[in-house]
Amino acid sequence: MLTLTLFSLCGCRYRKVPSDRCEGGYNPQLAVQTVIRPSTKPVRYKCGLSKACPVGHFAFKIASGAASVVGPRVCLEDKLLMSGVKNNVGRGINIALVNGRTGELAKTGFFDMWAGDVAPLIKFLKEIEDGTVVMMASFDDPSTKLNDEARKLIADLGSSAVSNLGFRDNWVFVGGKGIKTKSPFEQHIKNSAETNKFEGWPEVLEMEGCIPQRQD
Repeated sequence: MLTLTLFSLCGCRYRKVPSDRCEGGYNPQLAVQTVIRPSTKPVRYKCGLSKACPVGHFAFKIASGAASVVGPRVCLEDKLLMSGVKNNVGRGINIALVNGRTGELAKTGFFDMWAGDVAPLIKFLKEIEDGTVVMMASFDDPSTKLNDEARKLIADLGSSAVSNLGFRDNWVFVGGKGIKTKSPFEQHIKNSAETNKFEGWPEVLEMEGCIPQRQD
């Protein structure tokens, strides 16, 4: 949009110019061109990703809990699947199951690995159907009650870090039932007094990416 602003008598009012230049009305030397550029807003991608996902992929962002205070967040295709606001997260391991073809949420659950029982988690993991995208995030303590059977079931979903998951570690993971390789979507940080950001807990982990849509 181009706006031409003409200063004639007004030019004398707002600018220091000789009076003779104001006599006789419009003086072309006082014409001012003002280019008004449209404001540019930053592009926002699904789930707040730093860039768009290619066609045939689901955009996701997942964050672990912060100490024992703020619960994890799981977002897929700009839909918040799990969070403290939705009141569907809790201490331990938080899991969202998603249809690998449609991206639709199938089920969520959280399992207390400090004071709870590992049996419900094992049952939940065994019932996951082939082709399901599995999204996991830790909150507070994800490992105290985690036994070898549960760790193997999670490893079979593509996790590399679950075998080393320890007390109050932070961990985020996206895998799938029936996956043939280890998932590239996993982050793990150990609980260590030397490196912890919070007293007794490591820093929050956040991970984003593009999950290939299942085509078969």
